[in-house]
Amino acid sequence: MSPIQVYLKTTFIFYICIPLFPSYSFARLSEAESLNRLSRIPSAGHIRSAVRIAQQVRFRILHVVLFLCSWDETHFGKMGSYYINRTFFFDVHPPLGKMLIGLGMKKYELTGPGLVIILNGTHSAASFPLDTGCLTLSQYILLDPILMFFIMGAVLCMVKFHAISSRPFTFLWWLWLSLTGVNLAGAMGVKFVGLFAVVYVGLNTVRDLWTMMGNLSLTLVIFQHFAARVLCLILLPLVLYVVSFAVHFSVLNQSGPGDGFFSSSFQSRLIGNNLHNASMPEHLAYGSLITMKSLRTAAGYLHSHGHLYPEGVGARQQQVYPAAPVEFVHHGDIIRLEHKMTRRNLHSHHREAPLSKKHLQVTAYGTNGTGDTNDCWRIETSGGSGKVKVLRSQIRLQHLVTGCMLGSSGKALPKWGWEQGEVTCSPYHRETPSTQWNVEDHENPRLPNISVSILKPTFLEILVESHIVMVRANSGLKPKEHEVTSKPWHWPINFQGLRFSGVNETDIRIYLLGNPVIWWLNLICLGLFAFLALCAAVCLQRGIALSNHMKENCHVLLEGGGQLMVGWMLHYCPFYFMGRILYFHHYFPAMLFSCMLTGEFHLCILCGFLTYCSTSFTATFYPFSFYLFHPLAYGMVGSFADQAQSPMSGLRWMESWDF
Repeated sequence: MSPIQVYLKTTFIFYICIPLFPSYSFARLSEAESLNRLSRIPSAGHIRSAVRIAQQVRFRILHVVLFLCSWDETHFGKMGSYYINRTFFFDVHPPLGKMLIGLGMKKYELTGPGLVIILNGTHSAASFPLDTGCLTLSQYILLDPILMFFIMGAVLCMVKFHAISSRPFTFLWWLWLSLTGVNLAGAMGVKFVGLFAVVYVGLNTVRDLWTMMGNLSLTLVIFQHFAARVLCLILLPLVLYVVSFAVHFSVLNQSGPGDGFFSSSFQSRLIGNNLHNASMPEHLAYGSLITMKSLRTAAGYLHSHGHLYPEGVGARQQQVYPAAPVEFVHHGDIIRLEHKMTRRNLHSHHREAPLSKKHLQVTAYGTNGTGDTNDCWRIETSGGSGKVKVLRSQIRLQHLVTGCMLGSSGKALPKWGWEQGEVTCSPYHRETPSTQWNVEDHENPRLPNISVSILKPTFLEILVESHIVMVRANSGLKPKEHEVTSKPWHWPINFQGLRFSGVNETDIRIYLLGNPVIWWLNLICLGLFAFLALCAAVCLQRGIALSNHMKENCHVLLEGGGQLMVGWMLHYCPFYFMGRILYFHHYFPAMLFSCMLTGEFHLCILCGFLTYCSTSFTATFYPFSFYLFHPLAYGMVGSFADQAQSPMSGLRWMESWDF
C-alpha cells in the first residue's frame, strides 16, 4: 500500500473520530510530502483506541436507553413498520432512509428493536463519538444519522478519487468515482438536504475540469473525463434515486394514511382505496352526480351541511344541473352545481369570506335547485380545451358575476364550522392547486362505465406528483402553538438544544445539545480561518520567504480548508432563506464540515508550534468534556438544571439551555 493510500485511509478514520484527532485536507500530495505528513498521523494504536471509544458509546446505548422512545422516533419508526405492512403513507422526505429503517424491523411497538438502533449506529459511524449531539441523534430511529453517513461517504470517496487523479480510467479511479455517485444518491434519497452535498461535489468537479482545460496537451481526454463524471456523478445518482422511488411505490401498494395527500388518479392505484378497480363514466355530462376534490395538498372534498351561516359553508357531492339529451361538459361551459342533500346551489357574492378577508364568501343558496345568477360558474380545464375527464382533468370554476375562482384557502374554520377547511372565491386568477379541482367520483346512468384502472398515472407521473407534494408540504411546515423552534444563528453557538423526551423531574430526560467545548472550538476556528487564509494567500502571492513546512501548511490551509469552508457554508447558509419551520438538528450536516475544518486548523497551525500541548489537550479535555455532558445523551433524572439543587446546574453555561 502506497503512503498516499495509508494517508487517506487514516484520514477517513479521523473523519469518523473527529475531534479526537485532527482531520487532513483535500490537497493532493506528492509521495515525499505524504511520507513527511505520515509522521504526524497518530499511530494505529490511537486509531484502535478511537474505534473502541466509538464502540463503547454506541453499545452503552443499547443497555441504557433502549426502552426510551421520543421525538421523531415514533414518527419514523411507524413509517418503517408501514413498509412491512405495505401500507402507503406520506412524508416530506424521500423514501430511502425510511426503507433502510424498515429493513431492520419486524414490527414497531414504540420501543425500537435493537437491530434498528444498531443499523442507525452503523450509519452514524461518520459522526463523532465524543459529541453529545451526534451521540443523541445516532441512538434513535431518525434520518439524520443515515443522512450524515451518506454525506461523509460522498466526501470520503471524492477525496479518494482526487488522490488517484494521476491514474485516470483505472479500476480504482472508476471505483471511487462511482462510489461518490452512489453516496450522493443515498444522501438525496434520505433528505432533500442531500442536494447540498451534490452541489458541493459538483463544484469540486467543475474546478477539476477547469484545471484540466489549462493543459493544452489534453484534447479528447478532457471530453472523456467530462463524460465519465456525467455518467458517475449525474446519471448514476439519478438512476439510483429514481429506483428508490420505484421500490417505494412498488412496496407501498396498500391504501393507508397518506392517500389524501395525493390526487385521485394516484389513489386509484392503491389496493383498498375506494377508487381502486372502480368503474364510472369517463367524461362528465350534464345531469351527472359527482364528487369534487381540491388539488391543494392534503385538502378535502367540496361539501356542505344542512345549516345556515355561520354554522357551515360550501357544498359537497355536487349535481350538475340536468339537461336532456346527454350532453358532455366542455371547457368554457357555464354550469350550476346543486348540492344533492340540501338541494341548494353553489353560490358566491360580494361578501368577505369568514377567514380570508381578501377572498369572497362561498355558500349554498336557493331552494330545490332554483337560485339567481350568483349560482353560475364557468368551468375551465387545464390546457383550455376538450371534455372534462374524471380523475385526470384539472378544472377551475370561475364565478360568472364576480370573476373570482372557487378555491380552498388552506385555513381551518372555527368550531362553528367544525374546524373544516375554508372554501372561498379567490380574486387571484393564477393557476395554483388552491383553485384547481378534479372529479373523483362520477355517476350517470345514461353513460357507460369504464374501469378507472385505464386512467392510472404512469410511473413518471406519480414520481413528479410525489415530488410536487413533498416540496409543497415541506415549505408549508409552520410552527404549531407553543412548539419549540430555532433560528439558524442559534446553531453554531449552541444557543439552545432540543428536548427529546421527558417533561417532568421523574422522567428520564434526553436533551439534544452539542458538546459545548467542541462546538465553541469549531466556532472559533471558523472565525479564524478567514483571517489566516487571507494571510496565507497574501504571503504566497507576494513571494514572502517561507520555510517549506510553512508553504506546505499554507497550501493545505487554502485548498483543503477552503473546500471544507465551502462545504460548511453550503450546508448551513441556505437555511437562512427557508420559510419552513427549522430545528436544531438541521445544523448537524454542516457541523461535520466545521469539525473537519477544526482538524485542519489543528494540523496547519497548532501542530507546528504546540504539538505536545495540543495533543495533550485533545487527549484529555475532549473526553473530560464528554464525561461532563454525557447525561444529556444517556438520560437525566431529577431536578432541572435551573434549580440550585440539581446536579446539572453547574453545567448550565447558557441561560437558554433548558435541560
